[in-house]
Amino acid sequence: MRIGELAAAAGTSTKTLRFYEEQGLLLAPDRTPAGYRNYDSTALDRLDFIRRGQAAGLTLAQIQQVLEIRDGGQAPCGHVRDLLDQRLADIEDQLRSLTALCDTLTSLRDEATTLHPDTCGPDQVCRYV
Repeated sequence: MRIGELAAAAGTSTKTLRFYEEQGLLLAPDRTPAGYRNYDSTALDRLDFIRRGQAAGLTLAQIQQVLEIRDGGQAPCGHVRDLLDQRLADIEDQLRSLTALCDTLTSLRDEATTLHPDTCGPDQVCRYV
């Protein structure tokens, strides 16, 4: 299938496909005698994997690592598990930070509702932030 057909089937743009090809995420397809890209059905499977990897929060560089392992003839399952473990740890850290921020904001907001604005000092813009 040509690049436009692949883009439509994958729900992406031809520009994205060219970028993926330049980055090595999408294998260079055969060319027709006229020079048009001619993708096979495996390209659509590969694009589906890229999309699922991005949805899991993996970077394109990490997705490329997984694809390189697979293209080398090995199962990338262990590497993917390690990447997902790291992604989970990162999200858990973010959740802890967001919970602390939420607690801080709640405290500031609660304090702001009980104090009168006239109690701010003349040199203060606002005592709550």
